[in-house]
Amino acid sequence: MPEPASSAHLLQTLLAFDFGLKRTGVATGNTLTRTAQPLRTLSAEGDARFDAIARLVAEWQPAALVVGVPFHPDGAAHDNTRRAQRFARQLHGRFRLPVHEVDERYSTTEALAEGARDADAAAAAILLEQYFREHA
Repeated sequence: MPEPASSAHLLQTLLAFDFGLKRTGVATGNTLTRTAQPLRTLSAEGDARFDAIARLVAEWQPAALVVGVPFHPDGAAHDNTRRAQRFARQLHGRFRLPVHEVDERYSTTEALAEGARDADAAAAAILLEQYFREHA
């Protein structure tokens, strides 16, 4: 008879990213509570951005990463869609973790409407909670 799953198998930490050219919001959450908390916004670009992300990955030991991918309101892709998808591929290549993309239309607008002090990190938390809802 198989052993019951332990709580360790149910609890997985994820990191989420609201990618931007100048700033990238970061949030964390876990699969047990299915909630997310804003962490911080990274202002670094290029390799410095990935160095900062590497420190977060080392600290939080996530099982997977979530990246918000923006689309036009009608669902069409644009330049930032492709940039966010490239960022997602780079994360996978550098950290060898599963990377899940979620539609991030309006996440920053929602974060601002909720009065977030750090809109980018709050948008990343919204993205992560959206991921949890879509993967119930």
